[in-house]
Amino acid sequence: MVLDRLIVIIVVAVIACGSIAVNVSFDKNYHITWGNSHVKSINQGNQIDLLMDQSSGAGFESNVGYGSGFFQIKVKLPQKDFSGVVVAFYLTSDINGKGGNHDELDFEFLGSDGPPFTLQTNVFADDAGGREQRFHLWFDPTSDFHTYGILWNQHQIVFYVDNTPIRVFKNNTNIGVNYPSQQMVIQGSIWNGEDWASGGRKIDWTKAPFVASYQGFEVTACQFKSAPNKDECYISNPTQWWNGDKYIQLDPAQHKALQDARTKYMFQDYCTSKAKIDKECGINSTT
Repeated sequence: MVLDRLIVIIVVAVIACGSIAVNVSFDKNYHITWGNSHVKSINQGNQIDLLMDQSSGAGFESNVGYGSGFFQIKVKLPQKDFSGVVVAFYLTSDINGKGGNHDELDFEFLGSDGPPFTLQTNVFADDAGGREQRFHLWFDPTSDFHTYGILWNQHQIVFYVDNTPIRVFKNNTNIGVNYPSQQMVIQGSIWNGEDWASGGRKIDWTKAPFVASYQGFEVTACQFKSAPNKDECYISNPTQWWNGDKYIQLDPAQHKALQDARTKYMFQDYCTSKAKIDKECGINSTT
């Protein structure tokens, strides 16, 4: 009886935390979209390595689109000078890669020859983006896997690094600020970004192939089924816990962690580096 009660308590605690780590194979929720010959499946699909050399990079995409959720993945960056290389994990409504106005939430790791290592985040809200914020990571992302997450509901978008919130984008459509609301797929990739990613430093191809490793392919999200029914993805229930009252805004401890991370590690912000909508920047900078 005591053991049964302990099991119940553990299960309730896991649910209260909102998520549980589940090892699933890559193929359950994702497929390769390009660079098939530059992909390695490891440990029965529990890890995927994307390789890049002069001939190609590689990318993957979720099997379905989503309308809300808490999206997480573990990433380990190339263990060598990968200046000019971009490794990405993001959500996008631009499924066919045509560009232009669309919704998108980005983690982009910009190649480096050593610390500091730069993480760029960006938000597209039915537009062309331009909301870059850059951070210096406070650990070595090439030596081990770290978890990167995006909470997306009808109230806010929160970017997390190892469960530390680093950026919040609030839903302020009531005052005319665009907010991502289209169906988005999950994508990951490694590609040549030497024209902009590393301050003009070119890729040293003698160090190829560059390898970006991904783990954690379980998806905790609401599948988008049709535009007329997209509000189903905003319902709060035990299955869609990320829409609950707890996730309308950060709690005091999370808010302090956010401010600490931004004070210590953010070194570039679109709100201060160029002209942008004043009301959008003012609201999200004080969240």
